[in-house]
Amino acid sequence: MTVIIPVFNEERWIGQTLRRLQTDAAQAPGLALDVVVVDDGSTDGTVRAVNEAAVALPCKVITQRNSGRLAVGDLVMFLDGRVMLDAGSLAFIEGRLRDDPDDAVWNAHVRIETDGNPYGRFWNVLTELVFSQYFDDPKTAYFDGSNFDAYPKGTTLFLVPRELAASTIGLHKSYYVDSRNAADDTPMIRDIAERHRIGISPRFSCAYQPRAAFRPFVRHAYHRGIMFLDGHGRRGSRFLPVVAAFYPASALLALVSARRPSVGFLALVATAAGAGAVTIAKGRSPAETRAVAALGPVYAVAHGLGMWRGLLLATEARVKGRSS
Repeated sequence: MTVIIPVFNEERWIGQTLRRLQTDAAQAPGLALDVVVVDDGSTDGTVRAVNEAAVALPCKVITQRNSGRLAVGDLVMFLDGRVMLDAGSLAFIEGRLRDDPDDAVWNAHVRIETDGNPYGRFWNVLTELVFSQYFDDPKTAYFDGSNFDAYPKGTTLFLVPRELAASTIGLHKSYYVDSRNAADDTPMIRDIAERHRIGISPRFSCAYQPRAAFRPFVRHAYHRGIMFLDGHGRRGSRFLPVVAAFYPASALLALVSARRPSVGFLALVATAAGAGAVTIAKGRSPAETRAVAALGPVYAVAHGLGMWRGLLLATEARVKGRSS
């Protein structure tokens, strides 16, 4: 199995990620792992931290965005650079593969760390509410193209046969010229789900370390808005109606707010109140309610601006495509 870890400025976490991976791999001796850390131009000490981790697993660092061709194992496991595997995860996968070699596509149960981090609390509540069908009663389950949008998914921790992953390359045409803005994981996983069922289980799980400061939170929300249009502004996504309604509604709100600023202010207050009310109604803790109410308007603005930026980028790409 080849473990691919894309990183950008993950000096703080990458060493822990590698050491946790090695610890869990020791519990699954039947899975021979090699690790490829794909550095996307980090400006901190990420590469040094990888080398200093001194793990016994075969590990190399390269600078290349298209990591698909780097896998040499029959299985590929994508792993985020700020993710810590939970004990027994690889042993669970080893057992499933032993029972059924075709049971080889798994999306992890991702647990967002929230201790002392309001930004983590916000992301955790948002994720669990959007995918409540799974998180209300987490257990081993499978999904495919018919119920794809009801389950959480992503390459935070994702296992797939190498040939199946490679077959998705080139199938998704991004709206954007710059691939760094493309929502490549959701379309890839959606295509896989159309051809092979995907498992998810609390026994294949990990802890994700979210951003813990205001600026990174805003940048992340803004970037997610750009990718949201690329990933869900398409047929087949249950979020397509949301995307379609967002642009005229937000444009009208911006126009009215420009003439009457009090309207914009009231919209932010209503967003905070509504987000807090939903959180309370879902039985979340007071700390989670405060985080969602405080950060809900910030997220809404940043994500919305990202979606408008995405529309601009998509329009520019379309114009350039016609002129070339």
